[in-house]
Amino acid sequence: MSTIDAETCIRSMTVMASGDLDELSRVVHPQATNREAKDEPPACRGQGPAAFVATAHWLRSAFADLTFDVHDAVTDGDLTVVHCTMSGRQVGPFVAYDERGAVAQAFPATGRRFAITQTHWFRMKDGQVVEHWANRDDMGMARQLGWVPPSPAFLLRMARATRQARRAAA
Repeated sequence: MSTIDAETCIRSMTVMASGDLDELSRVVHPQATNREAKDEPPACRGQGPAAFVATAHWLRSAFADLTFDVHDAVTDGDLTVVHCTMSGRQVGPFVAYDERGAVAQAFPATGRRFAITQTHWFRMKDGQVVEHWANRDDMGMARQLGWVPPSPAFLLRMARATRQARRAAA
């Protein structure tokens, strides 16, 4: 196991959650791709540190107190896997995007906290993250935040939040 690669991957997560986003240029390769960006805003779908910064801004706009509590990190060759618990509090709308980059749905802030397990997979190149993908418990997060099952009042708030997000994106 390469301790340096694992530390770099964990650092990239920490920086995205609550650190100095300029530091991402030191840990994210200029050609880095985030495979999870397919459900994120268009700015997140590029390559390199700027796309990862865009993802961080997107997450931080919806969630305060965002943290990744790392349980395990394993490296084999150029691949590092991090098992963690992501937690935070929803303070803004969480906006999901479709394959074209248009707003698909917005979940209005509930003020609730969540904690879900995830695994993040990183491919390394030249000591930096060059590829990222994840397995997340999105349904667990949705339940904890009160998105599902939705109450009639929440469905109305969701429709309003989605309409506002679409107007803001236009």
